[in-house]
Amino acid sequence: MSLVRACTLAEVPSGEALAVDVEEYTLALTRDGDDVLAVQDLCSHAAVALSEGDVETGPGGGCEIECWLHGSRFDMRTGAPSGLPATEPVATFRTEVRDEDGQQVVYVDVASTLNGVTPG
Repeated sequence: MSLVRACTLAEVPSGEALAVDVEEYTLALTRDGDDVLAVQDLCSHAAVALSEGDVETGPGGGCEIECWLHGSRFDMRTGAPSGLPATEPVATFRTEVRDEDGQQVVYVDVASTLNGVTPG
């Protein structure tokens, strides 16, 4: 496990995504309640930035990000596609929020993925 500083918690929006460069990857981060979720900021179908699309949270606790180009949707927790044309998942990453000198900071583990998908 290799946690790398990504941004402050205050920068991470709820209901939309923030693009953040962490080492060699660009990630899309969002909040779902108290959780910070991170996926690779790259649609598995069209190779465009997912952070430019909409993020929706459902009453059952689901959180999805939609690709702005063709409308593919991905579960922010599992990376699984829930709408065509995408059929392959996107990489998901573990996050951790730490208190540093009174400021909450988001760290991401980019050494491995939660869902086993190799980042592209």
